[in-house]
Amino acid sequence: MKKLLALVVAALVLSFSGCSSKEAEASDGVATKPAEEKVSTYLIGAYADVDTVQEKLSAAGFEVVTTYKVDKKGEYTTVVFTNEALKTAANKTDRGFAAILRVLVNNEKKEISITNPVYFGKAFLQDDFDYQAALTLEKSLRDAFGELKNSTDNWEFDGLSSYHFMMGMPYYEENAVLAEGDNAELLEKAKSYKKGKNLIFELKIGEGSTLLGYALGRKTSKFVKKIGYQNAQVLPYTVLVEEGKAKMLAPKYYIAVSYPQLTMGEFMTIASVPGAIEKDLAKPFK
Repeated sequence: MKKLLALVVAALVLSFSGCSSKEAEASDGVATKPAEEKVSTYLIGAYADVDTVQEKLSAAGFEVVTTYKVDKKGEYTTVVFTNEALKTAANKTDRGFAAILRVLVNNEKKEISITNPVYFGKAFLQDDFDYQAALTLEKSLRDAFGELKNSTDNWEFDGLSSYHFMMGMPYYEENAVLAEGDNAELLEKAKSYKKGKNLIFELKIGEGSTLLGYALGRKTSKFVKKIGYQNAQVLPYTVLVEEGKAKMLAPKYYIAVSYPQLTMGEFMTIASVPGAIEKDLAKPFK
């Protein structure tokens, strides 16, 4: 009887608090997570060419970092962008990968696909994630590009900070260290390798923290063709230089979290790619 009474009281408390099991709120009533259990990986919008995308981002207060043609024909182009809020949130150890967002201009499907700041923010910022700050970024993107639909790619919000493809696969914090040394020396190596041909962008996040965008080898980068160009904004790959280390997100993590609907069979078609990515990105630092 006592147990039953306790359950009834708990139910009443939840009812009068206005906080459902799907939506957590801080003491001031501000939501700290989405009401929906799942959050989309990308936000899909009406087609705009690369120049128009850059113009809209700039008008919305974002800084366009670079544009990157994923394929030879230029059917798929990644536009990398940031702002002060993104850089400030990412200016902590191991959080630098969250300093940018990306837009894929998909000429084939005549649409754009934007990395969802809620999805990747929760995944990359971990315990430092601020849901309301992510919503502010999302609103800026919706204001800039109009109606944005959720992608079929999605994942449970609560599971994003502990995401891994399957047992034995790496988590976010298990990034790969490519080299160690003085930050300035590591950056110089990255910029001088092949006379900077492979360095796509250099973004200073804060004192002692720099995010690099790097082109993979031609053969390695073709993995997006096998598993789907629709999420090709996964490229260019990024390297974070901070605290005397050059590190990258483990490919078995980064590819999987960017392609959350990827099946085991599809993943096996690119089984050699994670190792090839690490080898490609290690070369500049030798």
